[in-house]
Amino acid sequence: MQRRSDERGAVLLDALLEGRSTPGLAARAAAGLGVPEQGRYAVVVLRLGGATGPAGDADGLRFFRRVRADGELVVVALGDRDPAGLAALMARWCPGPGGIGPVADGLAGLGVSRRLAEVALLTCVPGEEGFVRLEERLPAALVVSQPELSARLVADVFGPLLALDPADRALLVRTLDAWLECGGSAGRAAGRLYCHRNTVLNRLRRLERLTSRSLSRPRELIEMVLALDAFRLSVSPQ
Repeated sequence: MQRRSDERGAVLLDALLEGRSTPGLAARAAAGLGVPEQGRYAVVVLRLGGATGPAGDADGLRFFRRVRADGELVVVALGDRDPAGLAALMARWCPGPGGIGPVADGLAGLGVSRRLAEVALLTCVPGEEGFVRLEERLPAALVVSQPELSARLVADVFGPLLALDPADRALLVRTLDAWLECGGSAGRAAGRLYCHRNTVLNRLRRLERLTSRSLSRPRELIEMVLALDAFRLSVSPQ
């Protein structure tokens, strides 16, 4: 009887993760799983072929693991825990990559949290490990959510850059990335890139000439940052 109850709860959980809004579905799932209907939940998405996520009770939390054809989902009953620590907790069981959706205030919100966790996972570049929260990757999430517009943005902003020799292009992109990571400090970026500060400035000026955009103008800088995210994530029309 317990096994049948667990199976029934799992089926209802799958329906919630798919975003179904059948009246009474969340209440039945709560009863079947033994969790509160209006509790705080997070959804973690792992890619197909990745390591297995946790299941059952661990570290004071409850985990419900669901394996699908295209990957794996882990629903976490957070209780009153801060979701900010979930990424590090998940990394104890598997290297990832994984995406974590925003907290759902109730089982009925699992479908939205699952969909946004999938978007968060898409912001992981090839070879990246670890778990990322959607809130940490919102600009990149906008990029991957609109592949056609993102591909057009890359072509418009980085068009001349794409025509360069791959090694030359990679050098300029790496310099821009380092400069952004260092808060716009050419000196700190130079230390990260093992070159002189003036070398960084010269590369950035060349990048400005190629893109016809200035890094000192906020709107044009935003375009450059979004185009950089799209370029790194290799966004292409579906």
